Amino acid sequence: MKTSFVSSSAISQTMRNHMMRMQVELVQRQQEVTTQRLADPGATLGARAGFSFSMTRDIQRLENLLDSNGLAANRLSATQNALEQFSNVSQDLLSTLTAAVSGVSDTSIVRAAATRSLESVTSILNTNMNGEYLFAGINTDVKPVNEFTAPGSPNQAQFDTYFQTHFGFPQSDPAAASITAAQMNDFIDNTLLPGFLGTDWQAAWSNASNETITSRITLNETAQTSTTANSIGMRKVALATAMTSDLLKIPLSEETQKALYTKATALVGEAVADVARVQSEVGVAEIRVKDATDRVEAQIDLSKLFVNEMEGVDPYEASTKLNELLTQIETSYALTARIQQLSLLRHL
Repeated sequence: MKTSFVSSSAISQTMRNHMMRMQVELVQRQQEVTTQRLADPGATLGARAGFSFSMTRDIQRLENLLDSNGLAANRLSATQNALEQFSNVSQDLLSTLTAAVSGVSDTSIVRAAATRSLESVTSILNTNMNGEYLFAGINTDVKPVNEFTAPGSPNQAQFDTYFQTHFGFPQSDPAAASITAAQMNDFIDNTLLPGFLGTDWQAAWSNASNETITSRITLNETAQTSTTANSIGMRKVALATAMTSDLLKIPLSEETQKALYTKATALVGEAVADVARVQSEVGVAEIRVKDATDRVEAQIDLSKLFVNEMEGVDPYEASTKLNELLTQIETSYALTARIQQLSLLRHL
């Protein structure tokens, strides 16, 4: 027997199909009330959905830039603090050396100050933040500077080789005490300076890269967001502290000591100016990153406003539609129950 379209079975099936569609719509309405955004932007916006999706991807890229800018800003801030400490150590050493040139300070005091300064600047240059060395350039996983006072250190061995090669005897030889001021100046100018300021620096002292970290701070702008222990100012301080702490172990004449102090004072004075230049470069990078972050945040806010205008829903309207849908579903359940109770047996 074929059922007619006016049968209770047909009506019940129609109600079930309608109920399924309303349940699917109910999930979408509930999602819109919760997120205050269209549940299916593609179906609702049509051709405009492509623009909305493109804007959403741009927002994600910009938010990734904000995260990387935050890391860059933290790295630059820590670098600036380390440079300030480096500058303070250099200034203190400069004061000690200036007094030594004037004959005020004792040799043991000057040597102790130089040794402390060397250890301090080495520690500062090996500053680590979140597992990355600040002064290593792009070699962030490598400690930038070898410790001069450590047993078997390559930079101490290099310094000893410089001395032995230039004078023909080691620092411990009694003949070292007879080194003249002219010989000391010649050793510093023609052996130590070319070595420290040349490629020998990276052969024994530094493991840092000359290349610094380049960070993308906006979609079309990059900035140098790190520095390196290979800068000239760092090398000059290392040279001044190393030669003062090491060569003062020798019982040099007063004239030779004064020549050593004078050279070290000049080096540290120049280094202070060099470090100040690096500080200014880091400061400029900090400002650029901050300005870029402000621009990116404004761009994100504007993009989100556009997307919200297309995909956003009125929370009150969405709640009203949800309540109306719930009422329709409840009515459909009631009608279905009434239809299921229809039977010819009740009329026989």
